[in-house]
This record gives sequence, C-alpha cells and structure tokens, in this order.
Amino acid sequence: MQEYFSTLAENIVASIPNIVTALLIFLVSLYVAKWLSNGVKRVLLRRDAASGVTHLLADILRWTIIVFGAITALQKFFNVTAFLTGLGILGFTIGFALQSVTQNFVSGIILLIQQPFKVGDEISVIGFEGVALQIDLRTTELQTLDGRIVILPNAEALAHPIVNYTRAHRRRVDLPMAVSHGKNPEKIRAALLEAMKDVPGFVTAPAPVVTFTNFGVTTIELLASFWVDTSLTTVHLAKDAALLGVKETFVSKKLGIPNPIAKIKE
Repeated sequence: MQEYFSTLAENIVASIPNIVTALLIFLVSLYVAKWLSNGVKRVLLRRDAASGVTHLLADILRWTIIVFGAITALQKFFNVTAFLTGLGILGFTIGFALQSVTQNFVSGIILLIQQPFKVGDEISVIGFEGVALQIDLRTTELQTLDGRIVILPNAEALAHPIVNYTRAHRRRVDLPMAVSHGKNPEKIRAALLEAMKDVPGFVTAPAPVVTFTNFGVTTIELLASFWVDTSLTTVHLAKDAALLGVKETFVSKKLGIPNPIAKIKE
C-alpha cells in the first residue's frame, strides 16, 4: 500500500508541469477569446450590423477559441488525435448534408463583414432591384421597386454582381430621342441643354451632353445625358421632370416634340 501511494505521489509531482502548462494554455485561450470577440463586436457595430448577428458571430468566435484551447490543454495528458479524427468524420458527414445551409451561413458572414450593401440601400442583384430590408446569416430580404418582397439566399447574392445605387451619389440620366430632319440640330441641342438644367437635383459637373447618334429614314436620333444628385432626387423622378421640361421648351421655341426611341437601362 505504501508503495502504491509513493508511486501515486511521484506521478502527481511529475504531472505538475503538465498541469501548470495546461492551465496556462486554457487561461490564455479564455483571454484571447474574450479579446477577439470584443474586437469583432466593435467592428460589426461600426458597420451597423444587426445586434443579434453581431453577438452571434462574436460568441461563435469566442467558443471556437476556447474549445481549441481546451483541446490543446488536454493534449498534455493524453492523445486526443483519435477522438478528433472521429469527430472530424462526423463533422464532415453533417457538413456535407448541410452543405447549402453552411454555404449560405458563410456567405452571410462575408456580406456582414465586407458590407457591399447595408439595410436601407437601394441595390440590384440577380435581376432584382429594390431596397435591402434585412441581412441575416442565411438570407437577404429585399423589397423591389414594385413592392414585392424577395428572399435571396446569401450564397446566390454573393456569387453575382451587386449594384449599389445608394453609394453612387451622382447618377446619369439618359434621354434617347429622335427629331425631324427639317429641324436645326444646333437649336435642338441648345433647347435640350436648357431644359435639362431646370431638372431638380441637376449637377453641373459632369456637364450635360447632347450627341447625335444616327440618321433614321425621317428623323435624326440623339442622346441627351445629364447627371443628378441622388440625395435630392431619383433617376426616375429626374427623367420625368426632364421629359416634361423638354416638351415645354420645345413647344415654346416651336421646335415640335421629339420622340423617344428606346427605353434606357438605368
């Protein structure tokens, strides 16, 4: 019995360095986990991410570091490789079954960190144009300009070009038209430039441009372009005001009414 306790005491004494090292590793992992999770919270809050998503991502990071630290600490006492191998196989099986969910989850994290758009921005993605209502870890909710609610998987949104209209403080408005051959081109150009300057939100730089683009059978085709401040108006309202202004200007100058020739892609 005395020999047993003597051996046990020797084993305990021999294990003290491992115990101290394991304890230090675990305590350091706790500190690093807290420090990094707080850093993630600060970054995401500065980017106006949803508070629930911010706390979730911070907690995921914190617990990942803690678990890694605990496994590293346990490695000082026994070989956890076999356990981790079995756990890895199980994780691979579950991950393969939930591949789509995982892909959308990771894409949601990327969208929240990179922020190609945020809630309230007017965007266009996968053929849908509207205002972003919500961005969570699996989907993005979008309200189109005609009022429809579209739920987009984050992986699909991230895999396609995203157009952010809100970030563009200035937008160009194009008015493709056609005028009769009998009209004086320079008078037409001057009248269009005059009409465009009265549009609400009009900006002088870049300067408005009127270019003649093609000869039709009975008309000359042209393109009138000008820029507007999107904080003061929208492209649709600016185009509406410009067309009404062009009509009034042409009538007052007895230049007839130009005919729109195509619907532009805005």
